[in-house]
Amino acid sequence: MAAICPRMSQLLRDLLAGNADHAAAFRDRFDSVQNSQTPDAVTVCCSDSRVLQDHMWGNSEPGHLFTCSNIGNRVIQQTASGEAVSGDVLYPIEHTMTETAIVVGHTGCGAVTATYDDLTDGLDEPAGIEHCLGVLKPHLEPALEHLPEDIERAAAINRLVEYNVDRQVEFLRDSDDVPDAVDVFGVVYDFQDVYGGQRGEVHVINVDGETDVDALRAAHPDIDSRINRLWEY
Repeated sequence: MAAICPRMSQLLRDLLAGNADHAAAFRDRFDSVQNSQTPDAVTVCCSDSRVLQDHMWGNSEPGHLFTCSNIGNRVIQQTASGEAVSGDVLYPIEHTMTETAIVVGHTGCGAVTATYDDLTDGLDEPAGIEHCLGVLKPHLEPALEHLPEDIERAAAINRLVEYNVDRQVEFLRDSDDVPDAVDVFGVVYDFQDVYGGQRGEVHVINVDGETDVDALRAAHPDIDSRINRLWEY
């Protein structure tokens, strides 16, 4: 019988204690969603531990957001017949009447960084990670020729974060499986002081394929201060 790691045992105890607090606070919040769900939006986030997926929206209501996560906030999956919208993203659109999709990138994204490194220098990653990078690579590679030659590495990565969000939004909008009635937004979660706001702010960079900041601010004056881009390529 395997021995229990004392540190892991304590960590699990701490997590369970936190869950007990959660269960006490949320006990009555599941009454209306115990048997079905009709989430208002599906969000596709990077699974980075620094990206607080529901908390970033101030969400504490079960049933409000259908939250998906993976490295690189990908909406694309490889199938036997080619690329398709990932099933976890498509499920709420297809089955729970969800008509808003939000692709959430973040500053300093490790998946985008690894993809950039793989494209420029090559990486030797385990097969599972290589598969994920392989989904991103063909969509990010065209961006490399647009980067300034003298750009610093961190700045290049954060521009590619935007480029990746744009490509994921584009893939959703172009898919025959996603109805035209579905609104698709692209945003970046910033905890590195890149966009000049507060740490943890979400910045809108793409609305249904529109990426021009002036046009977006004119169309959405109520959130104009939250519409920002680092890069208009």
